[in-house]
Amino acid sequence: MHRKYFNKINFLLIIFILIFSACAKEEEKAKYKEEPTIQVKLKDGNIKKIKIEDYIAGVVAGEMKKDWPKNAYAAQAIIARTFTLKRLKENGNNTISAKHEEAQAYKPENITPEIKEAIKMTRGEVVTYNGQYIQGWFHSSAGGQTTSAKVGLAYKEDEPAYVHSVKSPDGAAPADIQNWKVDISFSDILAALQQTGEVSKELKGLKVIKKDQTGRIEEIEIVHDQGSKKLKGAEFRTIIGPDKLKSTLISSIEKSGNKFIFSGSGYGHGVGMSQWGAYKMAQDGKKPEDIVRHYFKDIKIEKIWE
Repeated sequence: MHRKYFNKINFLLIIFILIFSACAKEEEKAKYKEEPTIQVKLKDGNIKKIKIEDYIAGVVAGEMKKDWPKNAYAAQAIIARTFTLKRLKENGNNTISAKHEEAQAYKPENITPEIKEAIKMTRGEVVTYNGQYIQGWFHSSAGGQTTSAKVGLAYKEDEPAYVHSVKSPDGAAPADIQNWKVDISFSDILAALQQTGEVSKELKGLKVIKKDQTGRIEEIEIVHDQGSKKLKGAEFRTIIGPDKLKSTLISSIEKSGNKFIFSGSGYGHGVGMSQWGAYKMAQDGKKPEDIVRHYFKDIKIEKIWE
């Protein structure tokens, strides 16, 4: 009799939890029945109150070039909206920075009629996985294949289940993104090495220890007069300068005098949506939602306000 009573209590407890969870989800959705107003901290330090869709238009204008296909803008809008809401939730406030180093590029002066249409057509749409906003990662060009967060970003947490490596149609990217060479001097590498806490006067060499299946450097070793330092490929790119070393998709590293010549392709970390891939898919008539689904797996695209 006692056992039956105990089981009944457990059954009722489970029902209560399920009902409570359902109500909590409905309550969460109810918060966004109307378009939110957020605060944007501008580069000059001033705070600007703005409707979130107007902010997203400024972000798309800052993160993508002019005269791109509307559906590419729309795909970027979905990602930008997701990034914004996730960041606001993590910050625990209603303010986001207009600096691209701290959040996303914001250039409302670059908004075009096409961008406005792209924002309107995806209004309220965000990307979720298991009910949570995803990490809305994007980059300029994947060089033909995207990679994992562990490799592209040296991501220290568990690899997100929605991130995967996929073919990316990046052939429309400029020639200096598709294939590039950059000279990096010994002194620049030694200066970058100091950022890791290593002190040395002479560079002996660079050794690529491991690459992933896409050809990106996963781990590299800097050999110097005081020893050596192993770094993730993404960490190495960061300390060298992500605009100087465009990606870790490097085909060769050649020593020439007092410098190394890096040959590679792509631009950016290679995780999530490739903007030049989105460009080509949009040209081919793909819907913005289909573009996003190509780069992130098992996701849900939800409209959370009208």
